Amino acid sequence: MQHSEGVSEMVSIHEIMKHIPHRYPFLLVDRVLEVEKGKKIVTVKNVTINEPFFQGHFPEDPIMPGVLIVEAMAQSSGILHFLSVEDASSKNSDVRFLAIDKCRFRRPVIPGDQLRFELELVSHKRSIYKFSGKAFVDGQVAAEAEILVSC
Repeated sequence: MQHSEGVSEMVSIHEIMKHIPHRYPFLLVDRVLEVEKGKKIVTVKNVTINEPFFQGHFPEDPIMPGVLIVEAMAQSSGILHFLSVEDASSKNSDVRFLAIDKCRFRRPVIPGDQLRFELELVSHKRSIYKFSGKAFVDGQVAAEAEILVSC
């Protein structure tokens, strides 16, 4: 697979954990598939029946909570920020979730699904970054939103 300048692939869970503070059960990104620094990121989350939220979120018909799908998008945007920053001191700053706009849920996400998140940087001013994101399952849009974060 050929990539343009600045595109890299496959960041493992160990590398992700170096860049964001989230840990089980709240680390919601398993792998980075693609990064175009400062522009876009593609990540995945493997959804299993062992997720703690399935015990209480419709246990007879488990569905991943939409708020956690959006949280995974926000975590993906934070990973993009940290992978894009050259200044080591900036890599230690926190990414804060500020807003969600135009959020829509298109299909349920259930155990056994793999969520593929695609986020693109739309704009930034000073330390405020706006991302457009979509979550896919088997090529179908499961959710979409605009995410605003502070870095």
